[in-house]
Amino acid sequence: MKILKVGFTVLFASVMTVSQVMAQSSAKPTVAVLATGGTIAGTAAQQSQTTGYKPGVLTAQALIASVPSLGEVANVTAEQVVNVGSDNMDNPILLKLAKRINTLLQRDDVSGVVVTHGTDTLEETAYFLNLVVKSDKPVVVTGSMRPSTAIGADGPSNILQAVAVAASPQAKGRGVMVVLNDRIGSARFTTKTDANALDTFKSPEAGDLGRLVNQVPLFETQVAKRHTVQTPFDISQLDTLPKVDILYGYQNDSGYLYDAAVQNHAQGIVVAGVGAGSESNFVLPAIRNAIQKGVVVVRSTRAGSGYIPEDDAYVGLLGDTLNPQKARILLMLALTVTHDPAKIQQMLHTF
Repeated sequence: MKILKVGFTVLFASVMTVSQVMAQSSAKPTVAVLATGGTIAGTAAQQSQTTGYKPGVLTAQALIASVPSLGEVANVTAEQVVNVGSDNMDNPILLKLAKRINTLLQRDDVSGVVVTHGTDTLEETAYFLNLVVKSDKPVVVTGSMRPSTAIGADGPSNILQAVAVAASPQAKGRGVMVVLNDRIGSARFTTKTDANALDTFKSPEAGDLGRLVNQVPLFETQVAKRHTVQTPFDISQLDTLPKVDILYGYQNDSGYLYDAAVQNHAQGIVVAGVGAGSESNFVLPAIRNAIQKGVVVVRSTRAGSGYIPEDDAYVGLLGDTLNPQKARILLMLALTVTHDPAKIQQMLHTF
């Protein structure tokens, strides 16, 4: 018999399933599943279709009903927050979702939360929640790459695994997690790397937090970046978030898009620069003008991963290892607390 050690818990993973592990406890935990739509709730006309489907069709209750074995893992409740493709997720939805999660996690009878979500912007929602959830109880974001009607649909398995992680005492205090395709990732580092593949979600900078075997979560690492209860971000009284735009670096780029962002009242701009956040001579005057007008500029990289170093040739705060879309999320929240560049820079390195 192979014994796997996870934290201080010994799991006989070669023979035990998650239901057997949960059966050892006196009562099953309660996990709240909040549905937001996306591919996982999508349908198509043909079983062979993995593109061209309609996202956000199935309800939260239908998603739960598609995984009968969930009852072996936890007591599950289902709630529909919105039902949209994740390309249509916006700041009001993020605030609504986060507030609902914080309300649920205040309850003694709720052990964790799972959010079902479209994969296109899943990492942004997960990282937003990682910064604003005010509990150390597990919050897990999951989705699928194939609609519910497809042969080999991955949604039911991902839901089961997400609930297993949210129900696990070992998941407590690890920040918001992303669970798909047998992998447990940190919201801080996990990103979508392929438009079509099932194994699209990866963590280039840090690796996975762990994996699932027989639906049992096996944790291997911790993330040093601060999150959830360790952040200063309080969205409980917020109805809006500051406007922050992302502008992409490329050969022969132009400064007029930066001018347009300023004219349209952007409070922040993330530069998805080339290489390690480089900015061309074509756009530097416009970026400097934006900074002079009070816009906070953060340098990131279009490369997908990597650290942004100090470089006197360029201007703006350093995005650390945050990709552009996550740098935008953090900058939005930072601007609800301060406009001091030095304090925002510290946040970029801390969270």
